[in-house]
Amino acid sequence: MKIARFSTEGEDPRYGILDERALVVLAGDPMYQGFETTGERVSLKDAKLLAPVIPRSKVIGVGLNYAEHVSEMEEHTADDPVVFLKPNTSVIGPEDPIRLPADIGRVDHEGELAIVIGSLAKNVAKEDFASVILGYTIANDVTARDLQARDGQWARAKGFDTFCPLGPVIETEIDPSDIRIETRVDGDLRQAASTNEMVHDIPTLIEFISSIWTLLPGDVILTGTPAGVGAIRDGEVVEVTISGIGSLRNPVIARH
Repeated sequence: MKIARFSTEGEDPRYGILDERALVVLAGDPMYQGFETTGERVSLKDAKLLAPVIPRSKVIGVGLNYAEHVSEMEEHTADDPVVFLKPNTSVIGPEDPIRLPADIGRVDHEGELAIVIGSLAKNVAKEDFASVILGYTIANDVTARDLQARDGQWARAKGFDTFCPLGPVIETEIDPSDIRIETRVDGDLRQAASTNEMVHDIPTLIEFISSIWTLLPGDVILTGTPAGVGAIRDGEVVEVTISGIGSLRNPVIARH
């Protein structure tokens, strides 16, 4: 089931189940009110898809989680997952522009599978990982690469407004263990891999992260990016596609 958050002209954001070319409107936020429908259908052409979730608490990133990406960054694989936080103010939705701040140097795309947490979770065992997940969506962990190197930590480089595109939907019925991720910039393929190449798989990530932070409904975990990260520039369009979920497309705009 594909869950979208959307708006129509003059209306507050609502939620719907994607059904071919229409949205079956839900009675409320599925995170808290389940999947009861109102009977209303909204055509996709009349709806603007929004970020499918705005985390009330946190976005958790995972770094260096694909071996070839570790090599291209000239880093080393850690025994434990490398984790960091992005503010929820960095979240944008499909077709929203990634805005490049002036004078920060190179900014990279990082296409990723994202986990949307569906229930309160603390110290979750690997075998129970699926019980705390609402579904999966697509993310672009946009990163100011020069700042990342200069600062020696990642908060500023990954935390700018618009640096966490999410969407277009939350898929609730997908096996995330072996699905394909591709990132294109202006149609040129930059990244291509399967989630089966992760250094730390999703059950391991859920167990590890929930041992550090209590996960709340709506929290998002970015599971790491494959090799092929590269610079994005003013006027380009970044599109991240994950099989079974869809495509997340965002234009890039420079701030002057």
